Amino acid sequence: MTDHVRIGVLGAATIAPTAVIRPARSSTVAEVVAVAERSPERAQAFADKHGIARVHGSYEDLLADPAVDAVYNPLPNSLHGKWTLAALEAGKHVLCEKPFTANAVEAREVADAANASGLVVMEAFHYRYHPLAVRIAEIIQSGVLGPLRHVEATVAFPLPVFSNIRYDYSLAGGAMMDAGCYAVHMARLLGGGEEPEVRSAKALLRGPSIDRAMKASLRFPSGHTGAVTASLWSSTVLKLSMKAIGENGSLSVFNPLGPQAYHRLTLKLRDRRTSESFGRRATYAYQLDAFTDAVLNGKPFPTTADDAVRNMTVIDSIYRAAGLPLRRPAQ
Repeated sequence: MTDHVRIGVLGAATIAPTAVIRPARSSTVAEVVAVAERSPERAQAFADKHGIARVHGSYEDLLADPAVDAVYNPLPNSLHGKWTLAALEAGKHVLCEKPFTANAVEAREVADAANASGLVVMEAFHYRYHPLAVRIAEIIQSGVLGPLRHVEATVAFPLPVFSNIRYDYSLAGGAMMDAGCYAVHMARLLGGGEEPEVRSAKALLRGPSIDRAMKASLRFPSGHTGAVTASLWSSTVLKLSMKAIGENGSLSVFNPLGPQAYHRLTLKLRDRRTSESFGRRATYAYQLDAFTDAVLNGKPFPTTADDAVRNMTVIDSIYRAAGLPLRRPAQ
């Protein structure tokens, strides 16, 4: 590997074309060269549809392929940790879908391995690489809002297909894992670099251990409060938003998750109100740029394995506060 990154995809996941295959087509330094799927027929059909040259009948074979420099891991949540560790053992960089692992203990294991390897391991919080999120971070870090009083983030979208893997506890599913990992990450971004304590949480259940929606209240060390809302099926059908309130004003963001469709950032201060918007380039394209820049040039990035541990720690605390068991990795 010298001037570009050759990527292999673990599994024929529906998110893969959006997350890496299409963005790679417009990249000068990234190429999707292989896919692995346990069903040979499905693997070949996926490869034919998306123009992928190499097909492997097992994840192990893809990891052993010398033509693959990096792995995109969009497997079910319970398998993220296992196959990220296997990729690191094989000497591959990893772009791992969120949530990073099944729980914080597993996240720490993966982070330790990543740090020891010297390889790039990025959690795929694609929204964080869009200019909108970069601007949000700039505003928070500038202190223009004054001392923070409250932050909140909501990620809610309808998913009434209850056979979906997001409702499967054995695959580390749940609303807090799927939508909520974003909401937690966004609240932490707004929180000024502090890690929150979970004060309370309440879940709406699909089954004994599966949340279809979750609300949690937070408190940050400096005293400001927070709230996160996640939903796959509840009365909050569709809402994607972030908000930070400080002594000097507020920051509100509409659709931080998919800003390429439409978004708006509104900053209200004592003496003025301004609105900002950014381009329509996809969050996933910016994410792939950041991943390849880290691999090829060693450029730092925000969604590191250590950051993933901190995010998973909050998620675990929310499940505990709601009286639900933590998610478990596949055996």
